Amino acid sequence: MTITMKSELNLFQSYKFPKTRYQGSKYKLQSWIKSNLQKLDFETALDAFSGTSSISYIMKEMNKTVYSNDILKFNYYISKALIQNNSEQITKEDFNNIIQKKNNYKYATFIKDTFQDIYFLEEENEWLDIVIQNINQLENEHKQAMFLWALFQSCISKRPYNLFHRKNLYVRTADVKRNFGNKTTWDKPFEEHFYKFIKEINSAIFNNHKNNKAYNKDIFDLDIKVDLVYFDTPYIPQKGTLTHYRDFYHFLDGLTNYDDWHKEIDYNTKHKKLKSIYNIWEDKKNILNAFENLIKKFKSSIIVISYRSDGIPTIEEISAILKKYGKEVTLEIIDYQYVLSKKQNLKEVLIIGK
Repeated sequence: MTITMKSELNLFQSYKFPKTRYQGSKYKLQSWIKSNLQKLDFETALDAFSGTSSISYIMKEMNKTVYSNDILKFNYYISKALIQNNSEQITKEDFNNIIQKKNNYKYATFIKDTFQDIYFLEEENEWLDIVIQNINQLENEHKQAMFLWALFQSCISKRPYNLFHRKNLYVRTADVKRNFGNKTTWDKPFEEHFYKFIKEINSAIFNNHKNNKAYNKDIFDLDIKVDLVYFDTPYIPQKGTLTHYRDFYHFLDGLTNYDDWHKEIDYNTKHKKLKSIYNIWEDKKNILNAFENLIKKFKSSIIVISYRSDGIPTIEEISAILKKYGKEVTLEIIDYQYVLSKKQNLKEVLIIGK
């Protein structure tokens, strides 16, 4: 096993990829990951748990044919907007059509009726109801995905902690002295956020002249052959709290299924999250088997796994599985501190099996 260690992170980022606010995003690690991917020989790649698409994006920049997959529907639309889309742009006319209420359309008021006093103000909920229904009427799938990306980012920007994990609108509205500047961002109208993010995603779109594709599947149900697979699975820390992505961002997933959203909500929860679904990547007892099955499924490809030094299973256990399926294992390691994490001396690790 070969191990390479870096103590500093090159902060140079892609000039196109828009900054993200998602937990666990590899946005700030793009340059380091890209430098390691460039050492590998591949033309087709699967980003199996694509999330924000930050790693799909750098592989697209490398002129690879990129397949992005995520089981969460809102992440699928992000990949559709940034990776599958090679050329579409949002015009000012497109923008104005999306934010304006149409006289000949009868709008539902689901968000206003369901999420009162939970995440956003009443007039903000009304705005969301109108905009999401206008987006759903678009026939151009890539423009629709771009608008959804901008809407997701706008919603996150106006949320305390950038999450939907609890009913806490009061954090925004409480009349208290504040020593941080988030309230200015929270109070900025949705339309301003939305317009800003539309400009950002327009500048992020480029054509790598490949037939890139986005998928919305459980990775074990995706039948695809590629030269390289990149895994950034939900990870279980040895100590501390597990990140439940579906629960943290359930509101965004709900937006992608507006007409049937009501069928998916757990109405016993104060913050109206989606009903819980079993996820093997959140199961300490079965996650080692999940890694084995995943590596076995893609054993004919180069395998690159983003991981952290305090994960379950251990790096050694994952490396052993890779070796079991005939892989030569290399570890690339860098010091990295996640913004919201209090843990010290963590290492970000790329486990590479060739």
